[in-house]
Amino acid sequence: MKHQLVWFKRDLRVQDHAPLHEACRSGPVTCVYFVEPALWAAPDAATQHYLFIRESLEDLQHALQTLGLTLHVMVGEAIDCLNQIHAHTPIETLYSHEETGNGASFKRDLAVKRWCREQRVVWQEFAQFGVVRGPHNRDHWKEQWEAHVHRPRLAVPTQAQDSGLPLSKGPLPSPTQLGLRSEDPPKRQRGGLVAAHATLTHFLHHRSQQYRGGISSPLSAPTACSRLSAYLSYGCLSLREVVQATDAHLLLRASLETRQRLGLQSFMSRLYWHCHFIQKLEDEPELESHHLHRGYDGLRENQWDQTRFEALKQGRTGWPLVDACVHMLRHTGWLNFRMRAMLVSVAAYPLWLDWRPVGHWLAQQFLDYEPGIHWSQMQMQSGTTGINIPRIYNPIKQAREHDPKGLFVRRWLPGMRKVPDAWLFEPWRMPESLRQHYALSCLELPTPPVELEQALREAKVKLFARRADAQVQAQKSAIVRKHGSRKRLEPARSPRRSSNKRVPKEAVVAASQLSLDF
Repeated sequence: MKHQLVWFKRDLRVQDHAPLHEACRSGPVTCVYFVEPALWAAPDAATQHYLFIRESLEDLQHALQTLGLTLHVMVGEAIDCLNQIHAHTPIETLYSHEETGNGASFKRDLAVKRWCREQRVVWQEFAQFGVVRGPHNRDHWKEQWEAHVHRPRLAVPTQAQDSGLPLSKGPLPSPTQLGLRSEDPPKRQRGGLVAAHATLTHFLHHRSQQYRGGISSPLSAPTACSRLSAYLSYGCLSLREVVQATDAHLLLRASLETRQRLGLQSFMSRLYWHCHFIQKLEDEPELESHHLHRGYDGLRENQWDQTRFEALKQGRTGWPLVDACVHMLRHTGWLNFRMRAMLVSVAAYPLWLDWRPVGHWLAQQFLDYEPGIHWSQMQMQSGTTGINIPRIYNPIKQAREHDPKGLFVRRWLPGMRKVPDAWLFEPWRMPESLRQHYALSCLELPTPPVELEQALREAKVKLFARRADAQVQAQKSAIVRKHGSRKRLEPARSPRRSSNKRVPKEAVVAASQLSLDF
């Protein structure tokens, strides 16, 4: 007797799950998840990612049990696990979602495709996000995204037959056994279906009131942001479910105050950008390892400074806001978008560090690491896409604007609690007599590895000299055609809404927060 194999990857849910839905309609089902050592050996993998997935698998196992199905979690490379299953009982069809992941998962999927062809197993893949696989016209991408997210959600299967395969089971490996050495942030979000739906509900009904105007400051962002990114990255929620829940909330809650309504509209725009960036990695898998614009090869990689990198990783650059952000990441696994952009900008410009090692380190720090978004942003904030206006953040200016009283800095850097307000933004300049008076050591107030203004000037000279090169400029148009967004900055609206009304000025301001475009 043949069976249908549902392969769970970054789609750890049962609701709106096309592979599970289709497999249950076709015959006996076997549900599997593979813990693949090769993927966990990749330089972007971290302990917190693995533990979040394990927590999500527990909820998934319980949800499948209510359907009469068993989740088999197997340890081994995908091909080895597939061979073991197929040798026991032949697989008729392999069902899974498409994955736009890192280079390791891309190579794995190519190997699985070859295996299915050799074993004459049909592999049916379904779109996970509003990302188009294969040739497509970028001019029509927005319409395809709209069609995907507004397609009716798939119900949880009500009739399912478990194949009953007696697959071997054993204890899951610890993070250390998988070679993961990074620490698990003590205050990170927990994985699973229950936590995902609770976070979505709380955001829509309560925290979205703070979204507009609250997502940029590191002080307000932890509660103003949706905090759904990790649940989308690991598929505890489907993108379609989040879009439609938000849309329904806007339609049904006519009494929403203007601030909350505009906040939810801005949030909807960010869901669009989510897929817009993942599409870039889908179209250009080398985005993870090579400059999008190859005219920027050699810009930074031959001038690597490990001492500067260590100062950044340890939160000891001397720039208080930068160091506080690093310490918050260590503790929570999360940071708001503007502060992430600032970290990358500081690494790329005054520290003049190549984006690839920095990107691997930050991928480990971000619980919600989504390769398509991550590597697109690493390159954009580092100025190597060749088609963006460089965004060069001054960490002192950012601190004055977003943490003027030092509340965020003093929360995450205990030594700064003793620093007088007058020296809040440049504490390394404190006279030695004041340091002694407040009992501040050099460990508490490190000196920046570079003089900021001078380093920024030198970085701009190098970058803009490369941008001005005739050959570099000549290559820009091809990149724009392939990767450039066709979406203008405007508040997102459901296609069900009338667009005849004039767009309020406040909505345009809200949309301007979304300057994430390529």
